[in-house]
Amino acid sequence: MMESTVFFETNRQEWENVEDKIKRQIVGYDDTMMMVNVRFEKGGIGQLHHHVHTQSTFISEGKFEVTIGVNKKILKKGDSFFVPSNTPHGVICIDEGMLVDVFTPMREDFVDKN
Repeated sequence: MMESTVFFETNRQEWENVEDKIKRQIVGYDDTMMMVNVRFEKGGIGQLHHHVHTQSTFISEGKFEVTIGVNKKILKKGDSFFVPSNTPHGVICIDEGMLVDVFTPMREDFVDKN
């Protein structure tokens, strides 16, 4: 099992710049699951991509245009979406906000800095 802790205080966790207008903060994980805060500035684009991980996302702040496969919808604070394994998905930030992503299994690529 990978090293982890059971308590993650957001004011003690570092933010990593992912790309222009997007940064992420890992807030909990073990080998089987990972939770990540993803902060977007208005206009930030999470490009269409896919991965083997199953993903569930909660919109804690803001408004986003969300694309999952051929489906597209505007979602706002309090909404959520589910992404099956290997399904193309992406977001465009309409109003500055934050997504809370949960992945299973955990995203080793997010913690492996080699």
